[in-house]
Amino acid sequence: MKILITGVCGFIGFNLAHFLLKKKYKVYGIDNINDYYSTNLKIDRLKILKKYKNFFFFKTDIRKYNNLKNIFNKTKIDIVIHLAAQAGVRYSIEEPRKYIENNIDGFFNIIDLCNKNKIKKIIYASSSSVYGDNKKFPLKENQILKPKNLYASTKANNEETADIFSRFYGLDIIGLRFFTVYGEWGRPDMFMMKYLESNLNKNKKFYLYNYGNHIRDFTYIQDVNNIVFKLIKKKFKKHQIFNICSNAPTKITDVIDIINQSTGVIGKVLRTSLQKADILKTHGDNKKIKKYINYYNFYNIKNGISNLVNWYKSYHKI
Repeated sequence: MKILITGVCGFIGFNLAHFLLKKKYKVYGIDNINDYYSTNLKIDRLKILKKYKNFFFFKTDIRKYNNLKNIFNKTKIDIVIHLAAQAGVRYSIEEPRKYIENNIDGFFNIIDLCNKNKIKKIIYASSSSVYGDNKKFPLKENQILKPKNLYASTKANNEETADIFSRFYGLDIIGLRFFTVYGEWGRPDMFMMKYLESNLNKNKKFYLYNYGNHIRDFTYIQDVNNIVFKLIKKKFKKHQIFNICSNAPTKITDVIDIINQSTGVIGKVLRTSLQKADILKTHGDNKKIKKYINYYNFYNIKNGISNLVNWYKSYHKI
């Protein structure tokens, strides 16, 4: 089976590709290795993937339709897992055009080529941010969406586009609303990674927004790998949406305490006000995905953070 993963040098893309390569799947990866965050981290991820003979890499941009078309024509893909996107909620305020070009135009390029190449299965990344500051918890897949920022708006647009392509062209598509994924090889701009950098590097100051009152439904990367793997093996029809979350919301200050316990260091935290693009709380209902693929044993956050800290120390030679 041939699987194409876009954004393969990204956090989720790399971890999933590595997981599937070890299971002997043939993985084709696409990434433009942009500089939104450290290209060195992305290149290090790519070096690991290239050690596998069943991995094939194309450095290109999902905005370049003809490049993508040539890749689809050459590879004869069975499944597409579309993870490439311009990430970051706060960055969407600074560079809004990048979100339109990558997350809307790029998404259309992928889904259009899937349609033209009669791809059997399509799985794509949506986001918990589409719910906005919805106060009805836990958040369920059938709730009305209230995007609060441009990043969230582009993800809601992806869901609408996927639904239309499914209904009009008969594509079988699954959208995954990821809730704050964390773990080894994580993005440096994510909360846990930023705090770890502060905590383990001579107690650098860490700015904690909203005075630490944010609550997040953290999801460990290994749960993401296991869930997507089960979806790959399962037959599905039309367009479906799933929350990918632990259903165990945790206050940010509690996460800091867990990291402190794991590292043995108490970081210097400076509490500051809320940033206007931020969501106050996420808490997803994961009953639908549990039932659909019979997956019930989500990682405990303490174990996940312990694994993350061990990786961080090893990677940065601390």
